[in-house]
Amino acid sequence: MTRTLLASTVALVAVAAVPTTAQAAAPAKSYEAFFDDLVPTQLAKYRIPGAAVVVVDGQHPLFARGYGLADVDARVPVSPDRTGFFIASNAKLWTTTAVMQLVEQGKLDLNTDVNDYLTAFKVRDTYPGQPVTIAYLLTHTSGFVDEIVGAAVRDPADAQPLAEYLAEHQPERVRRPGTLASYDNYGFTLAGYLVQVVSGEPFDEYVARHILQPLGMSGSTASQPPAAAVQATLARGYRPQDDRQVRVQGQYGPMVPTGAGVVSTATDMGRFLSDQLRTSASASRPHLLGPAALRQMQTRQFSHDPQFPGMAFGWQEHPRDGQHVLDKDGDVPGFHSNAALLPDKGIGIFVVTNGDGVDGTASWANKEVVDEFVDTYFPGSGTAGGTAGRNPEIAGDLDQYEGDYRVTRTAEDLTKAAALMSSVSVEVGPDNTLTTRGPLSADPDKATQHWTPIGPRLFQERGGQDQLGFRVDDDGQIIALFDTTNPTIAYQRLAWWQSPTLHQLLLVGALTVLLLTLLYYPVAALVRRLRRGSPSTGTRWSTTARLAAWVTAALATAFTAGLAVVFSDGNRLLESIVLGRSPLVITVLALSTTAMVTAAATITGTVAAWRRGWWTLPGRLHHTAVSLAAVVFLGVLSIYHLTLA
Repeated sequence: MTRTLLASTVALVAVAAVPTTAQAAAPAKSYEAFFDDLVPTQLAKYRIPGAAVVVVDGQHPLFARGYGLADVDARVPVSPDRTGFFIASNAKLWTTTAVMQLVEQGKLDLNTDVNDYLTAFKVRDTYPGQPVTIAYLLTHTSGFVDEIVGAAVRDPADAQPLAEYLAEHQPERVRRPGTLASYDNYGFTLAGYLVQVVSGEPFDEYVARHILQPLGMSGSTASQPPAAAVQATLARGYRPQDDRQVRVQGQYGPMVPTGAGVVSTATDMGRFLSDQLRTSASASRPHLLGPAALRQMQTRQFSHDPQFPGMAFGWQEHPRDGQHVLDKDGDVPGFHSNAALLPDKGIGIFVVTNGDGVDGTASWANKEVVDEFVDTYFPGSGTAGGTAGRNPEIAGDLDQYEGDYRVTRTAEDLTKAAALMSSVSVEVGPDNTLTTRGPLSADPDKATQHWTPIGPRLFQERGGQDQLGFRVDDDGQIIALFDTTNPTIAYQRLAWWQSPTLHQLLLVGALTVLLLTLLYYPVAALVRRLRRGSPSTGTRWSTTARLAAWVTAALATAFTAGLAVVFSDGNRLLESIVLGRSPLVITVLALSTTAMVTAAATITGTVAAWRRGWWTLPGRLHHTAVSLAAVVFLGVLSIYHLTLA
């Protein structure tokens, strides 16, 4: 999957300095050699056009460099201080900072019902006595379902105003606040809107005046469309297709506080990270936040287990090699970024790319850079940082953990289809271990992981740094799992009848019957035609019933083939989902929806066949089997919203 790097690197922008902690930073030349080896290799391996990296301490940039191309067609190289990138959810750090500024001023309270601030609309009181607060919004624990279908636009001029969008697209609250984390774009957008409400300034103007300008982040903006100067140096976003790079859309949208349309350069993000690390201020370089507010923003506020890393405000804890690491990633079609702080070392790093990479690997590539940076310059114990002891017996009977688990970030829309193939299964493995299969790890090569018991419902990854935990209900039954990879989500246990494995088997069985029917009816008709003088096989209505069955089988087969095309390119699928109304997706879903109509006719024909004695007994049994297969096939599709309905 590799290809030649598209362009040579641009000049180094690096200044050696000493961070504010006792441990000195590595020499700039050391960083240069490290990144010059790693990043070009990644760009070639994952087929990503360009990237930029910056490393800072609390006062200075230590390293900044661009790699590859910002514009493939024009052959424009990436510059760390001139090239703008859509930073997606890394903008949530700006939103969090804005909220904390207003908390410092007494204009917002983290534990107050957000409805106390809202006037244009209200958050529905789904759980009386358990309101949504700002603290829940900033830790992804408000209980809102995350709905992203159609959340982006091609033209920034088409983005709805913030208040209007929030009022019209308020999602359901599907769990009590503060119980389980589930990544929540609406919640962060609502937090940004509260900044707008209480400050009296449009959100993008507030960010410009109170965050970007004080730090000299002149290449950054939260305005849509970007100013002409920012637009002129904005990188193009791409996905690999065959042997070329294809431009993608879907970076703009109404949810600006969560990252839609937000642009920054690598060195501008370095300035922001330096401010998050700074221990002293001056008149010329004031802090965005006071020490107490900054400490609160970077301190754990929620965790699924006290022994596990969790969520600060905006930041996520991601221990690596025994080091305390805070990170935040951002992903929109064509652009992926990762910001990380090592507060104890006084070091920050930001990595950003302008390509999705093969099979969406760009997001992992950025995490890989941060992980290898920590491994190289701050090697430690190699554990996830939990405090559990090593007592296998405490984990109890391992059979209790077996089953299928679905990520909390599952909406009741088209995106639920991903749960059909990407849920997590847990099985008891050899040597008193658990085996998980599914996307627990961000590493695409870790679809299967093995876990050793280390404490009550706690497990350590065998040969890795991650840890796994389980939650029980009041009756002691396992209801959820979570791991140290991503504290913004958990996985809820499914009942046997909700199992994706069961649903896959039902789909395969039903599709087999329908496919055989698709082939059988034409062959049988041809055989009858060749038997000259053979009597008629039925009435007009019985023939119509068989035609309905054949059409149902044809539609199901065509739908399956179309769905395979849709899912064959995950990068293109993501773009289609966030933009909504993809002609290909709509066509595929129209096939399954039409099949519901022909299936109804098939079932009607089955009833009539038994009542009126159409065909032979094997013929009636076959038609009944087709009806049942259609019901099963379309029933499973309906569960995963794979119809236009």
